[in-house]
Order: sequence, then structure tokens, then C-alpha cells
Amino acid sequence: MMNNNKNTELLDAQAAERVLILDGAMGTMVQRYNLTEDDYCGAEFKNQDRRLAGCNDLLCLTKPDVIFDIHTQYLKAGADIIETCSFNANAISLSDYGLSSEAYRISKEAAVIAHNACNQFMQNERQRFVAGVLGPLGKSASIAPDIDKPHERSVTFDEVEAAYYDNARGLLDGGADIFLIETVFDTLNAKAAIAAVLRIFEERQCKIPIMISAALSDAAGRLLLGQTVEAFYISVMHCKPWSVGLNCSLGAELLKPHIRALSKIAKCKISAHPNAGLPDETGKYNETPELMADHIKKYTDERLVNIVGGCCGSTPDHIAQIVKCTKGAAPRNIPADDHKTYLSGFEALTIPHGAVCDVPQHKLTIVGERGNAPGSAVFLELIKTKQYEKALRLVRKNIEDGAVIVDICMDDGLIDAQKEIVHFVHLALSDPDIARVPFVIDSSRFNVIEAALKCIAGKVIANSISLKEGETEFIRRARVIRNLGAAIMVMLFDEEGQAETYQRKVEVAKRSYKLLMKEHFPPEDIFFDPNILAVATGMPEHNLYALDFIRATTTILQECPFVHISAGVSNLSFSFRGNWNLRNAIHAVFLYHAQKAGLSTAIVNIAAIGLYEKLDPVLREAIADMLLCRTKDAAELLLAIAD
Repeated sequence: MMNNNKNTELLDAQAAERVLILDGAMGTMVQRYNLTEDDYCGAEFKNQDRRLAGCNDLLCLTKPDVIFDIHTQYLKAGADIIETCSFNANAISLSDYGLSSEAYRISKEAAVIAHNACNQFMQNERQRFVAGVLGPLGKSASIAPDIDKPHERSVTFDEVEAAYYDNARGLLDGGADIFLIETVFDTLNAKAAIAAVLRIFEERQCKIPIMISAALSDAAGRLLLGQTVEAFYISVMHCKPWSVGLNCSLGAELLKPHIRALSKIAKCKISAHPNAGLPDETGKYNETPELMADHIKKYTDERLVNIVGGCCGSTPDHIAQIVKCTKGAAPRNIPADDHKTYLSGFEALTIPHGAVCDVPQHKLTIVGERGNAPGSAVFLELIKTKQYEKALRLVRKNIEDGAVIVDICMDDGLIDAQKEIVHFVHLALSDPDIARVPFVIDSSRFNVIEAALKCIAGKVIANSISLKEGETEFIRRARVIRNLGAAIMVMLFDEEGQAETYQRKVEVAKRSYKLLMKEHFPPEDIFFDPNILAVATGMPEHNLYALDFIRATTTILQECPFVHISAGVSNLSFSFRGNWNLRNAIHAVFLYHAQKAGLSTAIVNIAAIGLYEKLDPVLREAIADMLLCRTKDAAELLLAIAD
């Protein structure tokens, strides 16, 4: 039973006219039926060796009339969208009951029951819709189960994705109109659910709207994982969700400021289905329908939301009152895409666009390089000798010194790069001071990049891909990176090798950009690295490397709208190795001129930042002469100064 575009068009049309109503709590309603163990088991599962009472999703097979009746009550109350009884209908959650093999069947039947209920309430002027629920799981791909072993996880990304794949496949086959990934406490689990849904879309060449809703751990407004609501949205925006929102967590009154924060950043619809207040000492939710609806009316008065409903403790009476209080309310206007670049760790980061300017007034985004094994002998030695705490201190110090992103690279012939990057990323994500910032996941081996991306809940930069292996592999890798929710660094290589000259840099960048645009890769998530190569090597043809980089930066930004130019700066001064004072001075002068050309991101020793104005004017001009090829003997003069 496949979904068709007509339902999506009807859903969009209704959402454009008014605030849509989601139903209320399934579990709260099931409790009213006082079901016994025999009711849960039915005839089919009566010999199960585990107690099944409490596995509400199983009722889709053993007591479908109860689930149908609950849906009917919410539809009578005025719900536009009803949620399937599939909150735990995945192999991982059902394993607690010994029912993992039933995940697909339960998911499908859950959608069929909801679909049949909607069919009884369809009116010519108003379609009702089924939201296929993918719940949060009882395990986390992000959080270590043992605080003394922060590198360990109880479940992997691939295991979570596989569980959600069968869950989502069943929901789609049962007739779901929407996927609802809800009660997200671990955004990495949600990203695995998204990956599963995107895999199904690609396999079946179909698409239905995706709703994603997180649960906050407390009134401070963070998920249990530690992410802010803004960072959560940034982490899942790659799937272009139909809506994002918050549910469960708190009562409607306490949830409102966090809905407002989400509403300010999200470029899609906003949903909210809070609990009916906070639970009392017995775990009951006692907020009356009138009070809950009054709080939600304040959401619609400020036009913060597009979809509202209820979670724990809410009933058809609550939904009916919400329908009454929000009648005639205008939905939130969705802001236009601003093409800003958003990244996230536990907190959000916005990167200003590079732009050609007379004075480098825009702020350079600094990527700390002390977590890069090829670039830091100290870091590499610490990894080789398993001194991870000291390695973490290096990265932490980079952040304290001003880096807003950290580069992590384990490429070295003497270590297992994939094993070490997964281990170190897990450790880094267990350190709140490091985990709050985004990462650059850096490797020349794509399997290493992919393994690391599957460990990270936030939105990071994958560094890198190129056209070196041809267009087919370039596109495949770009799709993997996009579906894992990362931005992308494109090195300017192609089948002929490294782009060294200005002309070749522009040519390869334009070709790469065109391919990525065909794949609908967001241009603001593309970072081009035009390759900084060593100058002043004694070979005349190398003298143009810095100037060609700077010239190419300006042209690429003009030819490829909304992208960023990034640079790993240390190679530039390799001819002066051993003289770090001079090398930092060269980097400072280069960054000054490259920023004027539009450079927005740099992997650099932080000692070079802010150094430009402090340099001796004679030295500063001599360096500029060399980098910009203003005189033929500039390199020789600088070498004389260096001596």
C-alpha cells in the first residue's frame, strides 16, 4: 500500500490555511482499558516466555479493536493527524519482549489500523492523515552506558539504522502519510532513523513528509544528549523535514520559550505536542484540558507553530479543547532560506559567508589543528602511545585559545586510522568542553570519514572528497555525506591530479559545484579547499602558489554562489620549517589577503591569528611581496631576512 503525492498536496494545502491538530497520548488511553496479560498475548503469543503486558505496540496484532477505538476518539475530538501505535515497533526496543522479529509486521498493522480509522472520518473538504511513528529506542548510539568507559556504546549507528529501516518500511507499506521521528533524546539515533527513511525513499523512488520532534531533559532546554534545540535542528535539517518540533518533556507553559527558540531558526514548519503539565508524585498528569489548551493558545497567538497536539497525560478531551482554542489561528510563516551555513556540536555555530571585500571585516572561522595526527607530531605520539587524556587536552586547549571547530585526523601508516578516529571521537564527545563545538572529520580514506560521521550527533564537516577517482565515486561519497547530515569539504583534485594553477583551481571547482548542484547538495554546505602549496622553494613555478590561491578564491565565490573557501595553511610556509616565528608571520599575512579575497575558514595555528597588525612593517611588506609576487626577488629577500 503505497502513499501518493495527492495526500501530501492535501496536507500542505491544509497546513497553509490553519494550524493543524495532532492527536494525544496513546499510552494514557491504553491504560483506561485495564488490559490484562492475556489481552496483550492473545492466542498467538500466549506461550511467550516473557511478560508482554506494557508492550502497547503488540496490541496492533492482539487487540486491534482497542487501538482503532483510540484513534477514533481522537479523530472525533478533531485531530487532523493521528499517530500510529508503533512507538517501540523496532527490533531493538521489541527485544525486551523477545519480539524483535515482529517489528515489520507490527509497524505495518499499526499504519493499517490508523489508515482505516482515518478512512471513516474523511470528508470531502477535509482529509485526515496518518503519522507513522518511529520512537526513540531504549539505547543510545551517542551516550556511553558506563561513565567509566566513555569510549564504549551500547549500540552502533548501523544497528540503529537497520532497526528503523524495518520499522519505517512497515509503516510505509501500511499506508502512513507522514514519518514522525519523535521523542528524540539522542540526535544520533534520529540521524540513523533519517538515514533509514532516506534509504527507503531511494529504493522505492517515493517520498512522504518527515516530521521530527525532540524531547528536552529539563527546563534549561537541552536534550538528554546535551544539545540545545538550535543544535538539534541543525543536526537534522539535511533531510529537509516537513516539520521539526518538541514533544513530551514539559508542560505547554514551560515548553513555550524553547518552541520560540526553535521557531527563530527553523526553515520548516514547527510542531509542539507537550505533556499535560508535569507529573505528580504518583506519575499522573493532572493538567486540565482547559488549562493545557490555554497555554497552547499562547503559541498560536504568537504564531510560533504550525502543528499542535498532546503527549503524556493528554486525552481526547484535551485535544477537543485545543481544537476549540486554536480555531481560526493563523499558522507560523516559514522564513525564506537565508543560505547561511549552520554547523553544530552540542551548540550551534553559524559561519559567515566569504565575500570579496576591501578590508577583511568578516570574522575568520578558525579550525583548531592540534587534533590532526599528520599535522601535529605531539598529538600523533600521544595517539600511538594511547595517552588519550593528554590528546584531549591538546584539543581542549585549541578551543580555549579561540578555535570554534576542531580538526580530527588519524591518517598515519603506523596506526589503524578507522579504529582510532572512532575511539577518539567517542572520547571527545564525552567531554562537554570539546563536544559543544563542531568537528572537521579529516581523512584521505573515505571509510574512515564514514565511520566517524556515524559516531556524531551534530552537524560537522567531512574532509574531504574530490574528483580524483572520477565523477561516479565523487557523487556516491557526496550522497553518503549528505545522508549522514554533514557539510562537505571538496579538495580541488581531478583525474589529472592536483589543481595547482589559478585556471585549474577554478575549472575543477566549477565542475565539482555543477555535479553537487545536480545532487541538490546545499551550496552553503560546500567548502572548497583550493590547495595551499609551499612557496619560496627555490623553484620559480612555485612562486605563484599563494597568489593563485587568493585569485582563485575570488573567482570561485563569484562562479559558485553561497559556497565557502577553506584553507589548511601550514603547507604554505613549509620551506621555512624550523622557524615558527617566521612561519606564523607568513600565515598571518596570507590570511589577511586571503580574507580580503573571501576566505572564510582556515585550519591554522592560532598563534597566527591577530598577528598581522603586530608585525614589523618591513617584514610584513617583504612577506606580502613574496606571497603576491610583487617583485621577482621577493623570495630571496625574505630568505635573507629569515637568515
